[in-house]
Amino acid sequence: MRSTERVPLVTNERGFTLIEMVAVVIIIGLLAALVGPRLFGKVTQSKQAAAQAQIEMFGVALDSFRLDIGRYPTTDENLAVLQANPGFERWDGPYLKKDIPLDPWGAPYAYLSPGEHGEYDLVSFGADRASGGDGENADVVSWKGKKRG
Repeated sequence: MRSTERVPLVTNERGFTLIEMVAVVIIIGLLAALVGPRLFGKVTQSKQAAAQAQIEMFGVALDSFRLDIGRYPTTDENLAVLQANPGFERWDGPYLKKDIPLDPWGAPYAYLSPGEHGEYDLVSFGADRASGGDGENADVVSWKGKKRG
């Protein structure tokens, strides 16, 4: 014989309600919306600072090349002569410890010698890879130690 009485099920398990879950997702979304743009701004600044540091590193290497050879590399010789001797008798390189890096946006640095602003010009054109621009698209240049744009 079966009993028709229902036995109450007692559990101590507690979970989150749908409203609590939605509230947490909304809070996380708001935090991401507030913090995200600030973080992206820092990424832009750090890329520009890295480009400026690399340009200064190239400047030291170019100056060392000039001391040994008596002149800066020509535009045609480019920065490659800092890594490999094209046949100069007094070349005492390599003048860079590592391979010639691309700029932080993945493009090669533009080198011009003689330059329009000095004995040589060295430029990273920024994210847009075009002359001029603002923000992340601003040029990072060797002749001012500042951005051009």
